[in-house]
Amino acid sequence: MFYPQRPAALRHPSFTSLAVLCVSAVWLTAADAPKFRTDDGADKTLPWFQLVDGKFPPTNSAHAISGELISVDHLERRFHLRVDRDDSQQAGFMDLPLDSIMLPYGSIYYHGAPAALQDIPLGTHLHGLYYLKAADDKSSPLASAYRRVTSKAAFKRCIRLEDDFSHDARQKQMWKIDAVNLAEKKLTATLHRAGVAVGKPKLFDLLASTRVQMKNGGGTLKSLAAGQTVQINITWATLYGPGRILEIWLDEPSRQLATAQQLERHRDQVRDHGLPGWVSAVDDEAQIVTVTFFDGVDPKLFAELTGINEDPHGWPFSRREDDPKAPKGGIAVARESLMTYDPVNDRKGGNILAIGKTPIEPGNSGVQIKVKCCMLLEGHRPGRIVRFYPATWKVVALPHEEQFHGRE
Repeated sequence: MFYPQRPAALRHPSFTSLAVLCVSAVWLTAADAPKFRTDDGADKTLPWFQLVDGKFPPTNSAHAISGELISVDHLERRFHLRVDRDDSQQAGFMDLPLDSIMLPYGSIYYHGAPAALQDIPLGTHLHGLYYLKAADDKSSPLASAYRRVTSKAAFKRCIRLEDDFSHDARQKQMWKIDAVNLAEKKLTATLHRAGVAVGKPKLFDLLASTRVQMKNGGGTLKSLAAGQTVQINITWATLYGPGRILEIWLDEPSRQLATAQQLERHRDQVRDHGLPGWVSAVDDEAQIVTVTFFDGVDPKLFAELTGINEDPHGWPFSRREDDPKAPKGGIAVARESLMTYDPVNDRKGGNILAIGKTPIEPGNSGVQIKVKCCMLLEGHRPGRIVRFYPATWKVVALPHEEQFHGRE
């Protein structure tokens, strides 16, 4: 099949390679998965899992690293964490930065909802799940002013990033306040999971600027009291004790409000930029492209694919190629950072012929669509990153810095 060449203004060298890896949507099972080291495993001699191009990784194969967000390039989805201290680090290798990049299928959470890097303030303490850098990655680890690198420098590719609020909520954990000392700006709290204490009490620092959230508004430090069950976000973690509290939510209404606000921000961001995924298969003769969507996306947005408010739990959904009532949409070619080129003008698509499910796995939402395209582009090849715009979404020109068109 001859792929029509993109207009000169829309070409990019990364779209011209003819050798690509086919994407496998088959989840690796325990029987056929290679042996690899895990954080909760006893065998420390096993190698860490190395990502395979075009495949989602197996469950429990990532390495957990936490730290503070100290710099961000949100357009390229790159960031630096100041790695938390732990007992394995020598004194001279503490507090060093980790050069990190989000995988295309990597997800970000803030305040308990999907997010983008630009949503998270600098200084926020985060929990990440990482994989080793690519075998052909020749870049040097980010060195500190003392020309030292963190012991975590080999781990560069992040599949999940979340703040303390999101991390604890996902683990069904909350903090119970044991004591508050406003004179010394100290708060003692114990982590609880499913109502049972986990570990010993920790002594956190309070700040004059600590944001206290309660009900549908804000409170003050005087609103804090022993016995309250709270969620917190911290900064300066492990530097001078457990950390400083940036924000604290005192009740369920305030937590629900924070999550709801972030969820709407996420929905707006995805509707503007398109649903991210990769091409799983292409039928050249029929010009049908199969796209598997990445996770970290609110399921409500997948329900909007049909434009007729069908329940995604009722899928599989299918239509004939000539069905005039078939929902439509356009595919925009994207880079590894999920940045598109000029989606207003260069997306190609047509009828959505089918919406189905695939096994949910790390990075994989489990949602897959088949699109009859009016034209196949160079970027419509298995393994390539794309963004999909349902026809019901208004496609607007993104800010100039958020498009790669013109930088080629």
